Parts: sequence; C-alpha cells; structure tokens
Amino acid sequence: MELGYARVSTAKQDLDRQIDALREVGIAAERIYVDKKSGSTVNRPGLTAALEYAREGDVIVVHTLDRLGRTVRDTLNLIHDLAERGVGVRNLADPIKVDSSNPEDPMAQLAVVLLALFGQMERTYTVERAAHARAVATAKGRRVGRPSVVDPDKLAYAEHLRESGHTIAEIVTKTGITRTSLYRHLPPRPAESVTAEPEPPTVSGQ
Repeated sequence: MELGYARVSTAKQDLDRQIDALREVGIAAERIYVDKKSGSTVNRPGLTAALEYAREGDVIVVHTLDRLGRTVRDTLNLIHDLAERGVGVRNLADPIKVDSSNPEDPMAQLAVVLLALFGQMERTYTVERAAHARAVATAKGRRVGRPSVVDPDKLAYAEHLRESGHTIAEIVTKTGITRTSLYRHLPPRPAESVTAEPEPPTVSGQ
C-alpha cells in the first residue's frame, strides 16, 4: 500500500498542491497524512501516524523529500530506519528520484547513495561554518558559547583566593565554581617580567 505524507511549515500555508500531487498517483485521501508543522519540530502527529500505520511492503510517498526531515541527514536516517522495517520511501517532484522500495533498481539505489553524499556534505559545511563563526567571534574579542552563569561575588572571591596563593583545586572546593568555569572567567594573571629590567613607572592620570 502507498501512504502519502504532506507538510507545510505554518498553519497559513496551503497543503492542497502536495495533496493533489499525491491523489494524482492514486493515493486515497484517507491514506494521506498531513502536518502543519515546521520540519525542525519533532512533534509531527501526521508523520507519526503514517509511520505507525506503515507495514512491511508499504511505501510512504512525498511530494519532495524535504517534507520528511529538517536536513538531508535527518531524511536519510528516516529512510534507513524505514528500510529496516521493509517500508519504502518515494518522492514525486525532486530532481533526484528516490525509491527505496525497489532494491533491484540500480538508479533508485544510486539516488539513495547520492542523498547520503549530500547529507555528509551538509554536515561538513555546517561544522566548518560553525568553526569559522567561532574563530571570527574570538578574533573580535566576543565570548562564544553559553552565557556566563557564574555568580560575580563568587568569581571575585575566587580571584582573591588565587592572588592569595591558593591552588585551583582549593578554589574549586571553597567556591563551588567548576575548574572549567574558573579557567574561562578568571582574568589572566599580570605578565611576569623575565628580565631584571625594572617595570616602567605608572603615569598618573592615565
């Protein structure tokens, strides 16, 4: 049996185009599952119902593959999970036709391989963009990562303890601040001179 699935991202968008395409290939309305949900959310009742109804030998048909997942990798993982259950996936309008229900068709299997390649490329580019953004932010002096949640009073006490000669382990015990947070938030120690040259005098007013 072929089951249809259609999704739009917001309640204001129209499902008719996708539903019409699924009806044109012979899928009955009662077997077309729909969602008006963003692909980024995991709460998609229509897709959940389709996956629960699908039995070995069934095929889930979509207008385009991006209806199934937020990313190429998400979609590919779903295709593989369904294949293990004997359930296929077929698309109608993508430039690359995928039909995982037909393992004897070399072109259909090549399409799945290409999808896997695109998924890996997508993941690589995402990692590279994130690394580049962090490097740019660091170079500009902006803090990256989660915002600080360290109590300023505790941090001031930790700095006092360090200047008093306490070790990091002792400071962790006394303040409750983790070692990683201490290294991240404590200001660096003043650079120590490595020569006997006296430090220049401080000019008042500056």
